[in-house]
Amino acid sequence: MEYSLEELAQNVQDWCKSRGIQPANGQVAEAVSERTIRYYRTLGLLDASPGAYLRTFTEKHRLQIVAIRIYQAQGLPLRRIHEQLYGKSEAELLEFVSKAGKQLEEIDTPFEAVATSERWGVVPLSDDLLIVSRRGRSLPTHLIRRLQATLAEAGWPGFETKPN
Repeated sequence: MEYSLEELAQNVQDWCKSRGIQPANGQVAEAVSERTIRYYRTLGLLDASPGAYLRTFTEKHRLQIVAIRIYQAQGLPLRRIHEQLYGKSEAELLEFVSKAGKQLEEIDTPFEAVATSERWGVVPLSDDLLIVSRRGRSLPTHLIRRLQATLAEAGWPGFETKPN
């Protein structure tokens, strides 16, 4: 299938919207626009289009942009996305997008995108585990200790039970 720039942008936007895929940070536009696609092409995230005619984008281009949006929803920067997608065939992109799409459909309560107005708070439970609040809330010390004790009892790595 071939797409015009406008059709490509709309198709990817519809696909992402139907699966609740939104960028994970406020640095990325929520909508896929023609300008965004041109920017991705400038950065080398998309293959060159095969011609200068009205319909110059292929299914591989659509899959590349969908994959970019999936990675952005996971919070990856464009530099890392480029590393992940470089040299991928259409079949590899289709496999990645299909798997990611199925996983997203299985999630009952999708994680909402980060709003620029959010004030995140982080409470470390160990060197490896954090609790994150999107509204900047903290936990009282007694709750932190209770969580650490529960994790130690469950055998979570990094939490040792303390002898009495």
